[in-house]
Amino acid sequence: MGNLNNVMKEFKAFILKGNIIDMAVGVIIGGAFSKIVTSLVNDILMPALGAITGGASFNTLKLVLVPATETTEEAAILYGSFLQNILDFLIIGACMFFMIKAVAAVSARFQRQEAAAAEPAPPSGPTQEELLAEIRDLLKEGRSQA
Repeated sequence: MGNLNNVMKEFKAFILKGNIIDMAVGVIIGGAFSKIVTSLVNDILMPALGAITGGASFNTLKLVLVPATETTEEAAILYGSFLQNILDFLIIGACMFFMIKAVAAVSARFQRQEAAAAEPAPPSGPTQEELLAEIRDLLKEGRSQA
C-alpha cells in the first residue's frame, strides 16, 4: 500500500509539472500543423507534380499481386500511398526544421538585445593616452626631484 502511495505522489507531481502541459499543447498544435502540411501536399504540390508528370498520381501507383476476378478482389501492394506518406513526412520535417531555426534566430536576437540593454555603460574616465601622459609626467617629476 505504501508503494502505491509513492507512485500516486510521483504521478501527481508529474501531471502538475508545466512540462506536461507544454507537451500537450505541442501535440495539439502539431496535429493542426500536420493537417496544413497534408493540405499543402495534396492540394498544391501533388496536382503540380501530376501536371509535370502527365497526370500521374502517387496514390494510384500499385503492384498487382493477384488480379481481380469475378469472385475475388485484387491483391496489390499500394506503394503509391506509402510514397505519399513519405513525402508528407519529409515536408512536415522540413517545415518544422525551418520553423525551429526561425524561432531560435529570433530568440537569439532578443537575448542579444537584452544583454546589450543590461550592460552598464563603461565608466567615463581618462583615456589610455591621458593615463600614459600622466605616468610620463610623474616619472619626469620623480627624476627632477632626485
